[in-house]
Amino acid sequence: MKPSKKTGSRAFQKVPQPDGKSALLLGDIQVDFCPGGTLAVPGGDAIIPIVNDCVRFFHSRRFPIIAARDWHPRNHCSFREQGGPWPVHCVQMSRGAQFHPDLIIPPGTSVVSKATNPAKEAYSSFEGTTLEERLREMDIQTLFVTGLATDYCVKNTVLDARRLGFRVVVLEDAIRGIDASPGDCERAIEDMKAAGALFAKAADLVRA
Repeated sequence: MKPSKKTGSRAFQKVPQPDGKSALLLGDIQVDFCPGGTLAVPGGDAIIPIVNDCVRFFHSRRFPIIAARDWHPRNHCSFREQGGPWPVHCVQMSRGAQFHPDLIIPPGTSVVSKATNPAKEAYSSFEGTTLEERLREMDIQTLFVTGLATDYCVKNTVLDARRLGFRVVVLEDAIRGIDASPGDCERAIEDMKAAGALFAKAADLVRA
């Protein structure tokens, strides 16, 4: 049976294996976004063992790894006390802004800090950062994405990566969302797929 116009050929694209033109993105796996943090993603820490397997896989092959983080000034506009929607979280130099202690950050990992402008929100790891330039310098073509939260930073990062022409593979067992409104995560996944992002299980990728 031929694919319908609704599904299109995208659904049948083969997920690429990581190679020398691939990078792994660890998105905002920070203390404040995990259980016990001030803006915890439900089950956020459950992805860490899966992400760590990906880190080992990429690091053993010397493929680039990039760790993105929220790095807010104390007076950031997204905080409720400044009129924003969120509790204070991931303040620069605070414990909550640190990467989760169980997350493996190997030597050579590039760190990208976002949302550093107190007057501007930045969910995407590309917004206001040097991430695009770093990827171009390394001649990266495919970005494998993990992290928190599916319906905010993961979604916006993936959409920006696609807009910039990168091939994107979202590792669906290595992301978690907030779902502030029921269905947010499902809608985010559909938006990413509609933009051309591919989805795969990290466990299958690492075993391949």
